[in-house]
Amino acid sequence: MLIGVPREIARGERRVALVPEVVSQLTRAGHRVVIERDAGLRAGFIDEAYTAAGCHLSDTPEEIYSTAQMILKVQRPGRDEASGEAELDLMKEGSVLIGLLQPSGDPALFQQLAERNIIACSMELVPRTSRAQMMDALSSQSTVAGYKAVLIAANALQKFFPMLMTAAGTVRPARVLVIGAGVAGLQAIATARRIGAVVEAFDTRPVVKEQVQSLGAKFVELDVRPEEAQDAGGYAKELSKEHIRRERELIHNRAQQADVIITTALIPGKPAPLLIDAETVRSMQPGSVIVDLAGEQGGNCELSVPGETVVQHDVTIIAPLHISSDLAFHASQMYSKNVAALVTLLAPKGELNLNFADDIIDAVCITAGGEIRHAPTRRRLGIFDPKTSTVESAK
Repeated sequence: MLIGVPREIARGERRVALVPEVVSQLTRAGHRVVIERDAGLRAGFIDEAYTAAGCHLSDTPEEIYSTAQMILKVQRPGRDEASGEAELDLMKEGSVLIGLLQPSGDPALFQQLAERNIIACSMELVPRTSRAQMMDALSSQSTVAGYKAVLIAANALQKFFPMLMTAAGTVRPARVLVIGAGVAGLQAIATARRIGAVVEAFDTRPVVKEQVQSLGAKFVELDVRPEEAQDAGGYAKELSKEHIRRERELIHNRAQQADVIITTALIPGKPAPLLIDAETVRSMQPGSVIVDLAGEQGGNCELSVPGETVVQHDVTIIAPLHISSDLAFHASQMYSKNVAALVTLLAPKGELNLNFADDIIDAVCITAGGEIRHAPTRRRLGIFDPKTSTVESAK
């Protein structure tokens, strides 16, 4: 297949979907790769490195979209601010699109993709299984986000993170509360501990307690049964109203003692749970910092403004978008390997083999054959389901 990699046009996005070192993996499988000039430059990958790896260079995105059989992207298709052109309008009918397509975002995109008979595969839907581990882009990018969040917090906090013994006296270490002990949370814990902070972490899933403690952090517990807090895929589930009330109360009490709070709590396919309300922010110490990694899905803090840094009640609240893009070189390397592994599964011998009997392919493929296959997206669009002879109304 001819695989095309356009330059990312989303504001603030510096990652690239394919790095030079991974190109040979695809060419050995019989693929050809074309990339837009300077597509990797913002991540630290120059055109000469791509050509040396066997890539062809294209001067325009139009050429890539009109000729490539498979498009690899980081962000979902958007509209170029300078030219006004929509990437979706440039895509060739019947082509394959792979990227972080935000399945919980605007469902109209997938309706348009289906109408253009485009096969859309979302990297967020890779199942959390041993076999799919090499394709798990959410985990790879969350690793980057958790690490970077601590550096952002340390830069914003007007205190040292580690304890220091000085001639002027002893400086106590910063106290960090990490909410959510998934991949991003665990990386945040490890990074904060590495630079000397005292760390405690909260997660509704009791099974992560051992992991938190192994990193040298204290685990703050809420009395919740495992089946209430975690789904079969290992992700956090939405709790009952009573549990949410108790959870917020616990966080409120711990927040008052924290210098830094890093929130990473997400529920797949739903808005981020609201865990820090305005009253909790008001109760925090002046000069404290909140880094809300759930900003792209609405935020875990009531006062977060996605994409902005605000100061409320003398607390700095940072809700970065595309935070992994701040470490674009390594984030691109990791994402590229995830994508290449999926491409190899989809087209092992250079030709597309869309085998829906494969659990990974079945899970990631949102649109195919002119239809939307992803049940949650169908429900949100109120699309008729031929399997049940009912209309799947949005909930």
